Amino acid sequence: MKQRIWSLTTFFLRNLFTSLTGLIYLILVLVYWYIFFPPEQGTPDYDNYVLIIGGLGAGLSFLVALSLAARANEAANYPFLVRLPSKVEYLTAVLLSTVLATTILQLLVALLALFEGPDMTLPLALDIPPVWLAVNVLAAVLALHASDFATAGWSRVYIFGILAIFLFGQNINESVTNWLAERAGRLGSFFLSRDIIALSDIMNTFSAWLMREGTETLRQLFGFIFWPFHAISEAIFQGFFNPTQALAPAILLLYATILFMLAADLFANKDVDFTE
Repeated sequence: MKQRIWSLTTFFLRNLFTSLTGLIYLILVLVYWYIFFPPEQGTPDYDNYVLIIGGLGAGLSFLVALSLAARANEAANYPFLVRLPSKVEYLTAVLLSTVLATTILQLLVALLALFEGPDMTLPLALDIPPVWLAVNVLAAVLALHASDFATAGWSRVYIFGILAIFLFGQNINESVTNWLAERAGRLGSFFLSRDIIALSDIMNTFSAWLMREGTETLRQLFGFIFWPFHAISEAIFQGFFNPTQALAPAILLLYATILFMLAADLFANKDVDFTE
């Protein structure tokens, strides 16, 4: 299995870097380096170095994954897929080739940015690879769910819809919770008028909770899944990872693992509709 996955991975990598798409990505990363890390100015700050190149890796992972997923979905690759014992191997090869291609391009920018770059100690340098790798893998898996290659039915709408709810929910304000509290109070009065005491008490309690502490609690609830990103950024700005913050890259990889298992299940149980 490992040999089959690696053979497919090298095929996708060679296909990417010998194509016009690969040349465009190379030009893009060089332009990105020249804009954000101009040679005449240098890169004096460690946090800028890590965050800007990390952001490049995330965006690049998403785009490269979409490109490779589109290539993997071409009818010319049909003989590869039908000969595999499991379609998941094919999906794994797409993900692995995405991570490797992104890492190569990201390292190119990272090495170029070291010219007149920040002063880094060995502990600081060792903190960088887990952060970049975790973010790249997560972005690549999300791109697989966004592509026609791995999606099944409305799966991407559900996944990105839930992410959007959590993303906007962490910035919920008091006007929203007050509106919800008012509606819950009216519903409680409605149940009371119908002598449904139990439901009336529940809705009135919920309304009171929303008015009292609902805003902050809902913000923490919706923002909980984004804690790894906040922890990583805080650790980078303070220059070190505390024991709790050091778990953030592992949690991002856990997110990626769960999403990839979902993508693998969707892909394994769908009829692949190849493009000509």
